Amino acid sequence: MSHRSARIAAALAGLAVAALVASCGAAPATIGNEPAPVETTSHGPTAQPSGPASTSEPPASDKPSREPSAPPSTEKPSGDPTPTKPTKPAKPKPTKPSLKPGKTLWQEGSQGDKVRELQARLKQIGWFDTDVTGYYGPVTAESIRGFQAKREIPVTGKVDQRTWDRLVAMTRQPTADEKADRPPAKNPGTLDERCLTGKVMCVDKSTNTLSWVVNGKVVKVLDARFGCQGEETREGVFSVGWKSRDHVSTIYGSAMPFAMFFSGGQAVHYSSDFAARGWNGCSHGCVNIRDRAGIEWLFDQVAVGDKVVVHW
Repeated sequence: MSHRSARIAAALAGLAVAALVASCGAAPATIGNEPAPVETTSHGPTAQPSGPASTSEPPASDKPSREPSAPPSTEKPSGDPTPTKPTKPAKPKPTKPSLKPGKTLWQEGSQGDKVRELQARLKQIGWFDTDVTGYYGPVTAESIRGFQAKREIPVTGKVDQRTWDRLVAMTRQPTADEKADRPPAKNPGTLDERCLTGKVMCVDKSTNTLSWVVNGKVVKVLDARFGCQGEETREGVFSVGWKSRDHVSTIYGSAMPFAMFFSGGQAVHYSSDFAARGWNGCSHGCVNIRDRAGIEWLFDQVAVGDKVVVHW
């Protein structure tokens, strides 16, 4: 065979072997324990798998953990109820014996200085919001009922010793101004200069007082009330024209004891209305005095001709 024919035959034999390998799909052979050769692609070498590919990983929960398991918790769930100790049955409370009202000291219809003090004390603690008059009427009775109910005292509207003691413990001794239901008076020692000489009934409208002054010294001070609007007590310097111990008004028919007239029909005198109603009322122009003993004493000191000064 010529050299040319030999080359052709070898080439054909190589082609036949290649075709046989491709048609069988055999894996590349390995020599001994050496790994199979690596295929080379146009992008670089690609490693061939050495065994069958795994289709999926087992779930994480199926894998055995190498970490030691946590010790069981000793805490109780927050929702568990807390066990409580059995409670003992409560002992019945002893019932208080019911209180009975005591002997009545003052009630509706009572009047006088003690009633005035009662009203003033009630007013100090907000149980009496009207004028202090010294007369125990329906308003005072209602105030007492409220005071008693608040303190679990038998509610009667009448003042017994228990009610009075409790009120006294909660209040202080009323001042003269509180019992007279007026603002505190100015110092009666501050006198109008016209009152500084001789014997003078010095009437001060700004302090609602009458001062009996002898040679510039205040001897006695009395509460005073004056004329209503339109019937005002005249102001100025006057003198006592005449006196009447048991006088009765010829115009109004009202009693005017211990009257000392200083300007026409206007006089200084005792007023039972002032004593009963306090500052609620007013006069027809006279200077009303509510302290009967005080005005009776003054009537005996004042002489006809003594000076009277009425001022603001």
